[in-house]
Amino acid sequence: MENNSTTTYRETYEELKQDFATPLIELKVISITELLQTEFKPHEFILGKWLATQSLSMIHAYRGVGKTFVALNIAYAIASGGSFLGWHATKPRGVLYIDGEMPASALKERMSNIIVAAGKEPIAPLMFITPDAQKFAMPDLSTEEGQAAIKPFITDEIDLIIIDNLSCLVRSGRENESESWKPIQEWALRLRAEGKSLLFIHHSGKTGKQRGCSKREDVLDTVICLKRPENCTSDKGACFEVEFEKARYLHGEDVALFEAQLITDENGLQQWVTSPRKITNFEKTVDLYNQGLSQKDIGKTLGIDKSVISRNIHKAKELNKICT
Repeated sequence: MENNSTTTYRETYEELKQDFATPLIELKVISITELLQTEFKPHEFILGKWLATQSLSMIHAYRGVGKTFVALNIAYAIASGGSFLGWHATKPRGVLYIDGEMPASALKERMSNIIVAAGKEPIAPLMFITPDAQKFAMPDLSTEEGQAAIKPFITDEIDLIIIDNLSCLVRSGRENESESWKPIQEWALRLRAEGKSLLFIHHSGKTGKQRGCSKREDVLDTVICLKRPENCTSDKGACFEVEFEKARYLHGEDVALFEAQLITDENGLQQWVTSPRKITNFEKTVDLYNQGLSQKDIGKTLGIDKSVISRNIHKAKELNKICT
């Protein structure tokens, strides 16, 4: 029987592109031999052992705890080849700081204080994109237009890009929807492939975890939470606990919980003091319960009576520390 149907095969990339509304992505596949023989650029530490080259990280905290203050200190320590909270920069590296809400006068004051406290000048570029210096609104980094606006300033001299903060600079979509995070994640991965590192500054949610969808953390190497200690009062100045919620390549003392406080000496000079802090049984209970362990298993793990576990979980629910 004669077959009247015909099949046309288009073998070139240019011909295939005409059949699609958007251009095809050209992918490259490498063999196991190529993978093992290719010399990839090794990761290097930028600050401490948690912030490395080609890494994606996040710091989150409630309003007023000091996440922007911490981010600015991190930026300056890296650009000057200095240190912050016991984290030492291996060498000066360029930083692009994208600020979404701070008045330029406040930024100037904070950086002036940081420079005086550091006692050294920046060596590598430290560049700022801040609202008060713009003719129009700050770009929405979840859009192609917003990412394109930033691209000219991500030069070869820039190693780290700090996004402060997601709520101000990522305005499309809904914060608690994973689909809204996709454009940012794809942008971050492209920049990582180009050799850049990104540090996202974000707000904490009701449970104490980063606000919004948990999918954000999938691609991140490090997630740090800043918390206000119970014994921290306004007369003590800036103080917070530093907790590593995710640390892909760290363990042991490198991720130990510690407390940081900014003190002023008799000469009026400011310096940061850090001290270790033990995790309480209440905090351990909440963490294990949020991981899905039953009260019985938590009791066995911590060696605590089940009545104590029950009270801890009840208290945690009242404080909105239980993830739902």
